[in-house]
Order: sequence, then C-alpha cells, then structure tokens
Amino acid sequence: MGTTEHQHGSVGHRHALAARRDTPAAHRRRLVSLAYPVYFELLSGVTAGVINMIWVARLGGAAVAAVAVATNVENLLLGVVLVAGSGTTVLVARARGARDGAAVRSAVRGGWTLWALVTPVVAVGGFLCREPLARLVLGGGDGAELALATGYFSIALPGIAVFFATNVVDGILKGAGDTRTPMRLAVLANGLILVLDPVLILGCGLGVRGAAIATVLGRSAALVCGFVALRRNAALRRAAGADPSRGGSLLADARRTAATGLPMSADFVARMAGSLALVAVVARIGVDELAAYGIATKATYVATMAFYAVRQAAAIHTAHLLGAGRDERRAVGRQAVIVAAALGLTATVLLLAAAPWIMRAFGGEGEVAGAGALYLRCLGPYLLLLACFIALGGVFEGSGASPALARITACGVVAQLALAYAMSGSGLPGICGAMAVSMALQCAAIAGLYRRAPRAEHAPPQR
Repeated sequence: MGTTEHQHGSVGHRHALAARRDTPAAHRRRLVSLAYPVYFELLSGVTAGVINMIWVARLGGAAVAAVAVATNVENLLLGVVLVAGSGTTVLVARARGARDGAAVRSAVRGGWTLWALVTPVVAVGGFLCREPLARLVLGGGDGAELALATGYFSIALPGIAVFFATNVVDGILKGAGDTRTPMRLAVLANGLILVLDPVLILGCGLGVRGAAIATVLGRSAALVCGFVALRRNAALRRAAGADPSRGGSLLADARRTAATGLPMSADFVARMAGSLALVAVVARIGVDELAAYGIATKATYVATMAFYAVRQAAAIHTAHLLGAGRDERRAVGRQAVIVAAALGLTATVLLLAAAPWIMRAFGGEGEVAGAGALYLRCLGPYLLLLACFIALGGVFEGSGASPALARITACGVVAQLALAYAMSGSGLPGICGAMAVSMALQCAAIAGLYRRAPRAEHAPPQR
C-alpha cells in the first residue's frame, strides 16, 4: 500500500471510530483492564521497599535512617522523570488513536531525548555531590548515618540512569496500550531485588551499599527485558517504519513531551512536598501520634495506589480516544469516578472494621496502635474524596488539561497545611478533618472544570 493510500485509510479509520460511541460499561471495562496491571506494578514496588527495609534493619538504626532518607530522595527524583514518562504515555496514546506512526515515533524520540538531557545532570551531578546531599537530607552532622547515606548514594545516584530509562520504557508501553508488560517488568525487578538483598547486604557484607547494588541490578535486568518488549510491540514496529520526513527535530519532540509531562510532574511533586510538610505539622501533636501517622500512611498505600492506577488508565484511554477523533472525556471521567469511588468506599469500610488489626500488622503497639486506629477510622471521607479527585485527574492529563489540575493540587496542598495547622489541637482526628475539607475543595474545583468539558462529539484527530 502506498503512503497516500495509507493516509487515506487512517483518516477513514478515524472517521469510523468517531462515528461510534462506547457504552458506559465498555468504558468501565477498558479502564479496569488498563488499571489493574498498573496497580500490581505499584504494589510490587512498595512491597519490595518494605522487605528491603526489613533486611537493612538488621544492620542497626543508623543504616535504616540512611536508607530511608535516600529512598525519600529517590521518590522526589521520580517527579523529574515523570516529565518524560508521563508525557510520552499521553503522546503515544494520542498518536496511536490517530493511527499516526510518525507521531508515535516523534513521541518516543521526545521521551528518550528528555532522558538523555536530564539523566547526566542528575546521575553525574548527584554522584559528585553525594556527601553534601546526604548531609542536607540528614539535617547535618557527621554521624554514622552520614557515611552510610553517602555510600548508598554513591551507587544509587549513578544507577538513577537505569531507573529513569525504565520509566520511559514503561511510558512508551503504556501509551501503546500495554500496561501488563510494565507490571511484569516491575515484578521481575522487585523479585530480583528481594533475592539479591540478603545475599549482598548480609552474605557479602556490603551493608547499605549492597541494598543499592541489588536495586540497580534488579532494575537493570528489567530494563533489558523492557527493550526486548519494545522491539516486539506491533504498534511500535509499525511506527518505526513511518516516513521519517514527517518528523520534527529531536529538540522539538523533546519540547512537546516536556510541555505535556511537566504539569503532571508538578502535580506529583506538589503532593509529595505537601505530604512531607504535613509530617512536621503532625509532629507538633506528639511522638506517639507521629509514629501512628507514619504507620497508618504506609497502610493506606494499598488503597491510594489503586486510585493512581485508575488515573493512569483514564489518561491513556482519554488520550487514545482523542487521537481517534472522539471526545468522550465526560463519559470516561464518569466511569473513572465510579470505579475509583467503589475502591474508596471499600477502603473506608475496611478501615472502619479492621483498623486495630491493620495497625498491629504494620508493627504498631500500645498508644501508637490506638492513635493509628483512630486516625484510620477517621480517614474514610478523605479517602473517598481523594479517590474521585485522583481518578478524574486522569481525564485532564489525557486531554492536555493537566496545567489546571496542577494548579488545583498546589492550592489544595497549601489549604491542607493551613487547615491542619489550625486543627492540630484536636489531634489526629483534626488532621483527618483538615485533609477531608481540603480534598472537598479540590473536588469542587475539578468538578467545575469537568462540567465545562464538551459532551461526546466528533473531535478533530489529535496530531
């Protein structure tokens, strides 16, 4: 088939898709099929992190503190690579919906170009500044924690190149409609980390450096498999054969990816920064409450990761439909909220019924367990509102409206901190109340934007 025939065929395909309407049940099934692999991908990472800390704990408190702060730094750096990973996901999904191979290839090139620009700065710069960085995150001092954190950074920061590359691979595959392969890659990486941890940390006597080496090796194996998956993906193979004259420059591709992904990254960083700042507010209440808050927050990850999985699914599905010329943001958003609200309601009921047992399962005892159980039982309204906000945000990310979402999140974080400070006199229930009120304001804001989205209609194919 010639190029002109192929282009006419693609246009005909887009018109055929635009003329069709998916039922609410079809949207819901697609969201669930995209979301559940993402959930297990996220869950495997958290599980590996918890078990990793259990092995490190055998080295003593200084080792635990060093690895904990180093992991927090890596979580913040995730916000950097989200610019490339999330931007690539949305652009690839949109181009795939339009059956535009050249646009798919441009999106992939943009993601890798951003990776090539950002990674040396973070990996090399981080390695050179590993000791000052360790001193900064530890709050100064020259104790054992400083030497251990510096040793961990000496491995982990150069290895961030692998972490960043894996996120780009995941973003490309998810944009191509494949969320199961990233799940398998995450399970592979984290499974290898769990096997290598005891061997390197204790068996080889490498201590916290062994934990860092295990992490880099596990991710490296998954990255190699990820490259194989990219080569085997049919949609990406077709894109590789597209007319190269239709593509722009590498920098233009990178700018497009950055413009798409930066607001999503800003949203993530704002929420992460707000969570860290909220710890300082909770610390004003008391030591037991702070410990309870820390344990309970980890316990709720099982629920909140499900909300973020629905968000990714909504972003992929929305972008794909828009690329095909179908603006069904309202329909997708409605189903995303239904799925997420069901998850949030389930989590609320489980926390009400099983809060004491959950705290004990995560290591809480005595006054800490009691305070944590009270916190979990008061958290239901916040979790339900958070589920709806996070899920609906995926529609905004997939449609290119994520700057508005980032602004709502930033304002919500500021409001949450102010309310938490004012209501901290009521203890952890006051903190829960502040979080719920802030999230209600964010939900009201995003609902206003959602209502202004057009109803299902034929949209021009996204290029």
